[in-house]
Amino acid sequence: MKQHIPAQSLAVAQSLANSFRMRAAAADKHAALPAADIADLKQSNYLSINVPTALGGWGNTMHDTIAAHLLLAKGSGATALVAGMTIHTFGNALGNGNWSVETAARFTKALCNGAVFNSVASEPQLGSPSRGGLPKTYAEPVAGGGWRINGHKNWTTGGEHLTHMLVRVRIEDDPAVLLVENPSAGVRWEHTWGDALSLRASDSHDVYFENVIVPAENLIERGRKKKSPNMWFPMIVGAVYLGMGLAARDDTIQYALERVPTALGKPIATLPKIQRQLGEIDVALESAKALLLTVANEWDQATDKDALMSRIIMAKHVATETAIDVTDKTLRIAGGASISKDLSLERYFRDVRAGLMHPPTGDAAFELIGKSAIAAHTD
Repeated sequence: MKQHIPAQSLAVAQSLANSFRMRAAAADKHAALPAADIADLKQSNYLSINVPTALGGWGNTMHDTIAAHLLLAKGSGATALVAGMTIHTFGNALGNGNWSVETAARFTKALCNGAVFNSVASEPQLGSPSRGGLPKTYAEPVAGGGWRINGHKNWTTGGEHLTHMLVRVRIEDDPAVLLVENPSAGVRWEHTWGDALSLRASDSHDVYFENVIVPAENLIERGRKKKSPNMWFPMIVGAVYLGMGLAARDDTIQYALERVPTALGKPIATLPKIQRQLGEIDVALESAKALLLTVANEWDQATDKDALMSRIIMAKHVATETAIDVTDKTLRIAGGASISKDLSLERYFRDVRAGLMHPPTGDAAFELIGKSAIAAHTD
């Protein structure tokens, strides 16, 4: 396939964002991920952005992937999150060698032919899989080879648009991952996400596995193995939420240029107070963006990538918190109009708050960063 250099990647991301943006308001209103967004992602092959060129992908570094994803998220945070689930899954697995050579070739071929992947791990009782614990979803061998899967997963971003689900299960007392292609007999979806506070168009629905049979070769992982942490996940989600913050900033400036109160007789963008508020927003956004891209570049250059975990967490935290703060400020600038659906600002305000739920967050993030700082100081 044609090789994409970073400038071309940015152009593709911008083109996709323009298309997503036109559908984003309706998608949020109807709480449904647009099929057209997924079709555009497949046609562009954007989901292979960080897959090596030898395996059919674009071969982008983390830095160039994050730069493109910041643009993509300005069009639709919900769709960018769905795309990001595939991107971080491949970035982590291929970078850390989590898949066999045969599995990597199989999955990347499917991806470049239009597949949409996600790790299906969260459960109502288990909570975030990052905190450990065996899932209740289980698999058992069937006569003649293969596996039978039963269980219930939630927060399955992408919903029925997913074609390949990497389902975390238990086999006896072992954690394991099994590939379930969608649709398959026994896979049942419940549309539980439509009235969520944030990212209503991400189709993060519940999925049930009811005596789902998969072949033996669909066992991807089994057993407790020490793995390198997934550095791609926090960076991708950081880009998603910061991208929405950047979009809110752009829309606020446009509103300030167009809003001409009768009493003022000129755009509110001419007011020093508005200019100062927009200046505060720009400083915060550019600082968070610079940190995110700097850390991505550090990861690309590092020989000991695990040592960058605290920097990765820091970049994700700053990106998310900045997006939350900025979208709050944009509502204050636009005033009462910001609460209505006539502007996109209330959607950005709601959507970025989902970033608080992606681990590590809050005190856990600060503790990890602090421990790293102490260790570095005492070495």
